[in-house]
Amino acid sequence: MKVLRQRTRDDRRRFNACLLAGVAAALFPNLAGSRQAHARTLRVAAVQMTPRLADPQANLEQAERLIRDAQAAGAQWIVLPEMFTTAAAFHPDMLSAIQPVDGPAAQMMLRLARQGGTMIGGSFLASREGEVFNSFLLVSPDGRILRHDKDQPTYWENCYYRGSDDDGVLSTPVGDVGSALCWELIRSQTLRRLRGRVRMVLAGSCWWTLSDEVDADHPLRAANLKMLQQAPVQCARMLGTPVVHASHAGPFHGFFSPDLPDVAYRSTYLGEAMVVDADGTVLARRSAAEGAGLAVADVILPREPKATLQIPESFWIPDGMPAPWKDSWRRWLTLGADYYETVTRPYVRTGQIAEFIPEYLR
Repeated sequence: MKVLRQRTRDDRRRFNACLLAGVAAALFPNLAGSRQAHARTLRVAAVQMTPRLADPQANLEQAERLIRDAQAAGAQWIVLPEMFTTAAAFHPDMLSAIQPVDGPAAQMMLRLARQGGTMIGGSFLASREGEVFNSFLLVSPDGRILRHDKDQPTYWENCYYRGSDDDGVLSTPVGDVGSALCWELIRSQTLRRLRGRVRMVLAGSCWWTLSDEVDADHPLRAANLKMLQQAPVQCARMLGTPVVHASHAGPFHGFFSPDLPDVAYRSTYLGEAMVVDADGTVLARRSAAEGAGLAVADVILPREPKATLQIPESFWIPDGMPAPWKDSWRRWLTLGADYYETVTRPYVRTGQIAEFIPEYLR
């Protein structure tokens, strides 16, 4: 009889607590919203792919397998690499690999998000309204789609999409999260627009190294790899949030540039898929040598992110970034935009591939 009375009292307290919570939510919506921003733990997965350049069908099949593996591992949020349907290089097949923003890649992500009850994010070359963007889509099990378009392309990426100017902040059921793609991670402006506004960063890269013709022990190889390895860690520390960083790994064969379309550029994507905690601790990591697979870990989303590293005033975050890389990045903004305007945009709008004539020959 005492047990029965105790259960009755407990049930009454639970009912009253729920009733009071409901009344508080109705009368003080701002207070209710602030309570939802409590620290919470999520299991996340950063996907590492070994892509086939400009082959969406093969890459979608690989992405689906890895997403299902992540779901089987209990991941609630899953992030695919940048340009996961194609990877990146200068290559004539890149044009035909461009997809509508609501095309096969988006439909695959939506289908698997519904089936697995997971959040899935990833970027691809996405066309809409006659333009192409490097669009990161974040899809939810209920079919909602959020989008961030990369702000500025890197090197030959300029040939295939244009930059955009959204802030990269996506509103989700766990609070606002940020999106940053590859070299967005190493530009101070990216972290400034996310600072104090997000609880987690979803990142993806397609980060390649020097041409195979360059000596294997060239010091810039080590400098490039170090920049990649430090980028998610520094991002986490500068924002005080976890970072889920997906990536590509393995060899690829492209060409040098629109001016030298017959000169081969053989190289390797550097991998380094990782999950980083808010204090910069790497919780899970996958090197390029490990190939395709997952980096899975549990992260804590802080209620109030606290940065432990200052965002520099300089345009580029890495210390000692080689000057030739900065100069080349700026030159490609013009060269690549010329190709985009004379070849890529007309192709998207008409389906016809125009011959590219370098500006100095026109």
